[in-house]
Amino acid sequence: MKIPIEPFNPAWKTLFLKEKGKLETILIDFNPIIEHIGSTSVSGLMAKPIVDIAIGIDSITQFDKVVELMQQSGYIHISAYNSLMPNRRFFIGLKEGVANQFKKDYPLVDQIPHEQLHQNKLTNIHVWEVESGEWIRHIAFREYLKAHPLVREAYGKLKLSLSQEDWLDANAYNQGKNNFVKKVEKEALEWWRNLR
Repeated sequence: MKIPIEPFNPAWKTLFLKEKGKLETILIDFNPIIEHIGSTSVSGLMAKPIVDIAIGIDSITQFDKVVELMQQSGYIHISAYNSLMPNRRFFIGLKEGVANQFKKDYPLVDQIPHEQLHQNKLTNIHVWEVESGEWIRHIAFREYLKAHPLVREAYGKLKLSLSQEDWLDANAYNQGKNNFVKKVEKEALEWWRNLR
């Protein structure tokens, strides 16, 4: 499958703010911190047209209740990642009217074909403990790209190049970016710690 990469679109921020409002209401009892992360959060950066959202909560002991509330609100919990990343819960938000059809056709959400799922995604939602290592890594990466235009430009060119290839799924595409991302993340974390 091809991974579509598009020029930066200010509508991504609008979508984030809309989703943030919904998520704050759904998870009001947890007093969540909600951040726009990933490439769609960085002005001028090319990206997949899928908005990444980080939700920070106080403790992973709250995960089960968070999953229940998110599912009740129409978000799809991808439980296949729970064993790989036990300190995160991952959800996707789908285009309006699509989520119920997926639930009908694929009672086990993890069985939905990657390409079909990818074409209907609006958001990737990651739930972590706030200020955990993963939380900090994603915030630092975002801020580093905003502050370093040459790195941002190189990242955009890499993604555009990778978008020309055929991938098994989005995870395989992410592996194609992995060496660049890991290098920049290391720089970003050091830079972030010095700022603080």
